[in-house]
Amino acid sequence: MRAAGIILAVATLALAIPLHAAGVVDNVNGIALDRDGKLIHFDALIIDDQGKITKLVQGKVEEPRSREKKRRKKGDDTPPAPSYSFRLDGQGRTLIPGMIDAHGHVMGLGLSLLTLDLTDTKSLAEAQAKIAAYVKDNPGRKWILGGGWNQESWGLGRFPTAAELDAVTGDVPTWLERVDGHAGWANSAAMRAAGITPATKAPAGGRIETAAGKPAGVFVDAARGLIDRVVPPPAPKDRDLAFAKAQYLLLSQGITGIADMGADLNDWQTYRRAGDRDRLRVRIMVYAKGIENMVAIAGAEPTPWLYGDRLRMGGVKLLMDGALGSRGAWLKADYSDAPGQRGLPLMTGAQLRNNMSRAAMDGFQVAVHAIGDQANAEVVDAIAELSETYRGDRRWRVEHAQIIDPTDLPRFAQNGTIASMQPVHEASDWRMAMARMGEARLKGAYAWRTMLNAHVPLAFGSDVPVESSNPFPGISVAMTREDAKGEPAGGWMPEQRLTLEEAMVAFTRGGAYAGFAEDRFGTLAPGEQADFLIIDRDISTTRPAEIRNIQVIETWIGGKRVYVKGETAPVETQPNEITGISSP
Repeated sequence: MRAAGIILAVATLALAIPLHAAGVVDNVNGIALDRDGKLIHFDALIIDDQGKITKLVQGKVEEPRSREKKRRKKGDDTPPAPSYSFRLDGQGRTLIPGMIDAHGHVMGLGLSLLTLDLTDTKSLAEAQAKIAAYVKDNPGRKWILGGGWNQESWGLGRFPTAAELDAVTGDVPTWLERVDGHAGWANSAAMRAAGITPATKAPAGGRIETAAGKPAGVFVDAARGLIDRVVPPPAPKDRDLAFAKAQYLLLSQGITGIADMGADLNDWQTYRRAGDRDRLRVRIMVYAKGIENMVAIAGAEPTPWLYGDRLRMGGVKLLMDGALGSRGAWLKADYSDAPGQRGLPLMTGAQLRNNMSRAAMDGFQVAVHAIGDQANAEVVDAIAELSETYRGDRRWRVEHAQIIDPTDLPRFAQNGTIASMQPVHEASDWRMAMARMGEARLKGAYAWRTMLNAHVPLAFGSDVPVESSNPFPGISVAMTREDAKGEPAGGWMPEQRLTLEEAMVAFTRGGAYAGFAEDRFGTLAPGEQADFLIIDRDISTTRPAEIRNIQVIETWIGGKRVYVKGETAPVETQPNEITGISSP
């Protein structure tokens, strides 16, 4: 199947339910959340002809003919109730609100589905074998691109080297992102193409790993730009295909809305092309990658909602530090496993405040990536200072809010600061975090319960493609603090566990609130968009550890069915159909 045909197949997921048709979804085990975060149960929901919720119904919804017959029998002269364009029998299955991923990278996900993916490799040797097979299967490529590697999951104890990549790639320039996106692994050919020599200096906020005084092949944070600048960009049609694949995956996992963190103009244009061609299904709240992209995309103020509440650029994403796995997270004290290193601040305090102020003065929301305890302290300091000038409902966001000094935790409740966090990171990182910092310094790590008790708004996401976009493992981890293997038994720092209701709020209304969209979608309240899922089991009675296994049967957005499990095969493409990625 050609790429254009694949996009069209993904675009036609409406599946027999007409757009903007009033109707009823009946005979369901409906579960929603009220304004206080409590579970409420219902048997049916009614959707108006604009794709919004009219009401949730206890009991069976009568057929229009039955209602009309009763109305006439009583001599009622009020106008007859409207008839429904469709009626879906839910067959007793569970219906819940659509999930909102408060922090992901949509095009990063899509492009990862078109390139070499190392996320499932468990050792350096396994990664090398997969890379070698990819090179063999893709002859003639001018560059080999991909990512997902993680030296921690390989048990390597160090970063990989260019020589280890050369052994399986030869002279084909190769550039592979680390799983967190905060480091890249280059072979010798890629470094030659970029003009990297022993004399090359890392830019501010970056680090070049060295061996025997020479670049060893791994470039951390800002140093990535030394290689990125010579990598051929994907062509627009490749971006369109990548987005189609990403959207299909998100819908299949129950994601009806996502905050796209760090989009550039090319990403925005990709979403606009999808919207213009009526192929945009998932709701995307865009945060621009830095001030330059913010201005290029939106100009002097946030954009309006476009395509029926499916796309808006309302904020900017800034980076305060790197990631813990690459030792780029900015800490208050040295890394326990790397004395002398405290991570990498990617901006000075003055630069952070200037960028935040530049966005805030034009009404843009500010989201700042902060993982290390020093980075988080710097960001909350800046928020406290700028809140004296920029008043009103600003909803400052701290993305990740991962490692926090306990003395700084109460400050998140000030000035309406939102903690945008990813529960799955805790399950993936707890062993590595212990090695990096030691147990005594992690009392404020992944501190969801402490945040909630301090009245800090929580918005949960996945950081896809760093982690899977599937929200159900995230809910499970939030409730158990255990990974997929049930480790550690009883949960790591179990005092930080949340209830089902609290986790679901963070994955629904919390994500909408964090994007100034709580009156449009995020719950199943009357007047909101009819975004919901039909799933394979009752989430309210499923054991927390088993919630990660929930499967989505149907996904509905705006009263329209956009995904049915098993009715449309996953998008597939052959390497020779990807043009812009394979050649400049």
